[in-house]
Amino acid sequence: MEPGICYIKPEYLVTEANSSSDAINTENGETNKRKREDGEAEAGGKKKWDKKERKRGQNKNRPVFKDERYSHLCHSLIDGTGGEPCSLANCRYVHDLDAFLAAKGEDLGSECYVYTTKGYCARGVSCRFAKAHTNDQGRNLKREDYDEKAPPTTFNGVSSELQVRLRKHEYDFSRSKELIKMAEKLRDARKQKEQKEKDAKQEEKQPNETSEKMETEQKTDTDSKEPVTQDCSIVAIETPTGCAINDSPVGRDADQKPAVDFREKLVLSPLTTLGNLPFRRICKEFGADITCGEMACAQPLLKGMGQEWALTKRHQSEDVFGVQLCGNNPNMINQAAQVIHETAQVDFIDLNIGCPIDLIYQQGGGSALMRRTNILELTVRSCASLSDRLPFTVKMRTGIYADKSVAHELLPLVEEWGASAVTLHGRSREQRYTKHANWSYIEECAAKAKRMPVIGNGDILSYEDYVERRTLAPHVSSVMIGRGALIKPWIFQEIKEKQAWSPSSGQRYEMLQKFCNYGLEHWGSDTKGVETTRRFLLEWQSFLYRYIPEALQTDPPQKINARPQKYRGRDEMETLLSSGNSADWVKLSESLLGPVPDGFSFVPKHKANAF
Repeated sequence: MEPGICYIKPEYLVTEANSSSDAINTENGETNKRKREDGEAEAGGKKKWDKKERKRGQNKNRPVFKDERYSHLCHSLIDGTGGEPCSLANCRYVHDLDAFLAAKGEDLGSECYVYTTKGYCARGVSCRFAKAHTNDQGRNLKREDYDEKAPPTTFNGVSSELQVRLRKHEYDFSRSKELIKMAEKLRDARKQKEQKEKDAKQEEKQPNETSEKMETEQKTDTDSKEPVTQDCSIVAIETPTGCAINDSPVGRDADQKPAVDFREKLVLSPLTTLGNLPFRRICKEFGADITCGEMACAQPLLKGMGQEWALTKRHQSEDVFGVQLCGNNPNMINQAAQVIHETAQVDFIDLNIGCPIDLIYQQGGGSALMRRTNILELTVRSCASLSDRLPFTVKMRTGIYADKSVAHELLPLVEEWGASAVTLHGRSREQRYTKHANWSYIEECAAKAKRMPVIGNGDILSYEDYVERRTLAPHVSSVMIGRGALIKPWIFQEIKEKQAWSPSSGQRYEMLQKFCNYGLEHWGSDTKGVETTRRFLLEWQSFLYRYIPEALQTDPPQKINARPQKYRGRDEMETLLSSGNSADWVKLSESLLGPVPDGFSFVPKHKANAF
């Protein structure tokens, strides 16, 4: 058997002769080796199949679909006619209700999920399921059991008052500035100590006569200088604060929430674009213990940008939730951490120093911080000292280059600087998501931690993978799952139940329906909310289609980087769900969210669909 291929049982294989509409339209049966054989040498010896043609990275020039139906109805008309007239002279929203309703189109269904679950739909007549909660006169209804004083189910985000304070630079960051100064003193003291130790070693290597001469000169210099006094304020924060495994109540009030325990947990990785709130709700229902929001950049957060603050939103089902920050400046990162700590409901803050994206790396953020140790030290020391109730964690890769790993040197330092936990992805920035995650190296690094939990990450797609990695890396405290959760959100359930689960095509389709319902609740049930939900559903489907039911495999379980042979499912829906053709994903979305707008097209974010 050739590596990198997931072999399918003969009765489900589709041969080239009959690979028509009933077959999965994908290139999964082709391996890189076959592509090389097909790419014969052209004139001059250049291969047709070269590095530039490989499906890697992102589709950066994807079409941006704009629809006039996104026009917002003025809030004065949301509940229909008869409400208070708009008081704004220059209101930019639509005030012609009849024209808006005509452009909105037919309802997508007879039941509004938001109205059914909450008793009131805030989208009113603009909802694409408005008939479920409007009367014959077109007025938006409230169910009798609707409680206007009920607590919200989603938290965080940025308020208009906080936006104004951030944009006018009126927010008080004096605490952050003090912590940066204290971290600088600690860093300088560490450097002086290391220099003295280095000088002492050099002296030991020199002949005795030279050593005695230097000792005499050093004594003379020391006598002529003033004695050095130690700053007590520096010593006060040398002890790491907010350590995740510190169960002692010392320094905490009785009613304060204890630090997060990161040991023996299943952690959902922070996933850009795809790790949105509706997806995290799905993973929580399948058994994820800890969730984390999508990577948020420090600078836009400090500018009060709503789109960036939306990444910090948290659902009430996320009992242990963190926000991941990215930046290249310790002052900005610490200020962003401070404002999140003081205004949002989070259980921990994570720093991303493993992001391989070129734009982030070239600006000195992400994985570039692994080589900017002075900046990294200031960031970790200052953020870890924000509060003893707010653990500060770090997520890193093995290094920048595949042949030069540095995590084994960096991880003990990060623990010394005060990090509560470290997540290590077993690949370098250069590797991105190719090759296999190096769990032997993860174990080597985890063994160097004294008390700090180390979370392993990479290539876990089944319970068997989990057991194999935990056996290989006994010093790893917990496991973080990213792409495996995108392909199989029920992987958390498999690990906890210690057995594989093979959902039917109907159960998988119900999961997509649930995601759409959560999306309509989160992004809105109006036209814009429906199309936003559709876009994220299609992005998720670019991973979901990679799941291969165990009943179809000759040698389960499936490996994360293995491409299947061309095959058909056991029924029509299973074949559709496993299609690698984005046109089929759009058809799937239409069965859930109604017809796409005219001129709609979709190109997945990842060229290789994350293989």
